[in-house]
Amino acid sequence: MADSPGKFMNSRKRFLPVTLALAAVLTACHSPKPPPPSAPPRVVVRDAPLIRFRGANSPSPTQPGDTDCNSPAHWDGDTLYVFNSAGHPWRSSGPDLFHLDRGYLRCEYDNQVNGGRWVECTWKSREGVLYGWYHNEPQGLCAGTPLTSPKIGAVRSTDNGATWTDLGVVLEAPPGTLNCATKNFYFAGGHGDFCVAVDPREEYLYLLFSTYAGSVVEQGVAVGRMLRADLDQPVGRVWKWYAGSWNQPGLGGRSTPVFTATTDWHRADADAFWGPSVHWNSHLGRYVMLLNRAIDKDWTQEGVYVSFNDDLANPKRWSQPVKILGGLGRDQWYPQVLGIDPARRETDKLAGRLARLYVRGQSRWEIRFLKADEAR
Repeated sequence: MADSPGKFMNSRKRFLPVTLALAAVLTACHSPKPPPPSAPPRVVVRDAPLIRFRGANSPSPTQPGDTDCNSPAHWDGDTLYVFNSAGHPWRSSGPDLFHLDRGYLRCEYDNQVNGGRWVECTWKSREGVLYGWYHNEPQGLCAGTPLTSPKIGAVRSTDNGATWTDLGVVLEAPPGTLNCATKNFYFAGGHGDFCVAVDPREEYLYLLFSTYAGSVVEQGVAVGRMLRADLDQPVGRVWKWYAGSWNQPGLGGRSTPVFTATTDWHRADADAFWGPSVHWNSHLGRYVMLLNRAIDKDWTQEGVYVSFNDDLANPKRWSQPVKILGGLGRDQWYPQVLGIDPARRETDKLAGRLARLYVRGQSRWEIRFLKADEAR
């Protein structure tokens, strides 16, 4: 109806009894009922023949190296490139995910920094430039200990990641949050263990990162974003999500986590989600995030969890994580989905109904994404 009940009462008082009765009848007959809450998608994980990445610093194809972070992938023509890192990135390539044996090389940076750099994310522009982001672990921060406080930097390549130009650090924890008295085995604070997702219009890039800094209410999985236009000069151009808006600088600013740690990372009984990997799922029509869950200071892996979102610009829309895989080893981290269809140029950033699930560089599972009303 064009007129609300309040307007009816104010402007046509002499018809009040009849009008209100009529309005009630019409409202009951014609007003649409609010739709029921939409059920979330479902995920089915099944055993599958083992495939594995070559890994970092592998001496031979029969002796895979380590995969110590998310493993980004991209296409150039008919070649798929995949990066695995363990303190330093190595690149494999081939015609598809199952045949990454066309080339294997150690990638090189144009500079040296304090600590290792793990390339965790890549994105190739339409102009052919490959952009990447690394997790850096500087050393010597807490005297007499190997503790570090990671930060996130950006790189750029014009040869598909064989060589990288370091563009600088873009995400760093707030000053004064280093906790050298931590019980944590690895980190005294910092931001790291992350992924990058691009919105459909390619206007913004979203960095979903793990934050180990500050009080427990600021620890967990947080989000920053930057304009695509700033990719070549990214330092100072990333903004963190905090208290409902993108208002805190990437370098030193505060953040409001999407998923807040349950128990402080710096306690012996730490409990938190970390290490997000995100892809756009073309079958579901939404973004899918996989997460680790650590349940102590040694980062014991409790399980792999999934969350969904249809709008990267709204961090509040990520659904409550649901466990999809357990029974893993203590250090079986870095779950991620990789699409398997070369015709659709699927990667770690794009997958469909059926894909492969990797954990620490090994895939022993296929993963199937189902809409709420869809049969297996």
